[in-house]
Amino acid sequence: MAGESKAKVIPLHSNSSRAAAARRAAQRAEAARRHPSLLADPGTRASAEDIAAVVKEIDAHRGAGATAPGDEAPNELAQRISAIADYVSKRLTGDYEVDEFGFDPMFNNALVLPLLRFFFQNWFRVEVSGIENLPTSGAGLVVANHAGTLPFDGLMLSVAVHDHHPEHRDLRLLAADMVFDMPMMGPIARKAGHTMASTVDAHRLLVGGELTAVFPEGYKGLGKHFRDRYKLQRFGRGGFVSAALQTKAPIIPCSIVGSEEIYPMIADVKLLARVFGLPYFPITPLFPLAGPAGLMPLPSKWHIAFGTPIETADYDESAADDPMVTFELTDQVRETIQQTLYQLLTKRRNMFLG
Repeated sequence: MAGESKAKVIPLHSNSSRAAAARRAAQRAEAARRHPSLLADPGTRASAEDIAAVVKEIDAHRGAGATAPGDEAPNELAQRISAIADYVSKRLTGDYEVDEFGFDPMFNNALVLPLLRFFFQNWFRVEVSGIENLPTSGAGLVVANHAGTLPFDGLMLSVAVHDHHPEHRDLRLLAADMVFDMPMMGPIARKAGHTMASTVDAHRLLVGGELTAVFPEGYKGLGKHFRDRYKLQRFGRGGFVSAALQTKAPIIPCSIVGSEEIYPMIADVKLLARVFGLPYFPITPLFPLAGPAGLMPLPSKWHIAFGTPIETADYDESAADDPMVTFELTDQVRETIQQTLYQLLTKRRNMFLG
């Protein structure tokens, strides 16, 4: 039509745009043939051998689950959190086991042992020797001295066995009846694997192949005065020896240095002990004058030494009922522990520094 101008057509694909797209495609192809970790000069091309080496390295890391440089293994806090999370998860699903004594290994590993490790590693700084004398499997009876006003020695002994034994065995403590009569401590002690100090329970544990610990001094050792430290008290009637003889379990003497100083008992108020139904009422330099702070144990340096096992497999079946045999073995165990205590004390320079 006259007077009208032609419509202007704008090309969608010009030659210049096609050329630019071709250049970008060529650059992407070139970049795909390079590995930035191998090339110092961006203008150079990686060889086939370099690319193959990189691919092989990546495959090796994926297959073996290797950690990247700078990565570290999970620290103790991360392990604790993981153990607690696993404990809660399995508790909710009911995926856990408890034995006839009430021992809950998951509860012990996730909650009890991590708490005790603070005292074991940082507070008492416990050294352990002779762990190779404990059996790798099967029954064994650990017999140890007892002291310290409160039974921290048994708790530290359980950590020493679990953490230092190559098989990380659980040590089943034979504790006083009073422990299991306490509202909170009783159930916790059961879940941690411990039971009452009786010949019947000791026999059941040893028959089941458990590593068991007994403290023959009882309250006489636990509540003795500081002036009598490291002097073993009477070992009772030798019931632990009879249990070992009946089950053919080896007896492992154990000497603990350091527990005597955590609560130095300078007096025992027997009247208050009777009022509160306790075997003794201790007076220490900090308790009861310092109030609740006096309940914190002093940070003495500990050493736990396991002695050479005393085998019982060669004794006949009637030996467990023979008073002379049980007396001789009881005296042998007591004397071994006492002499080892003296040896460890001669090597110690200071009760707090070791």
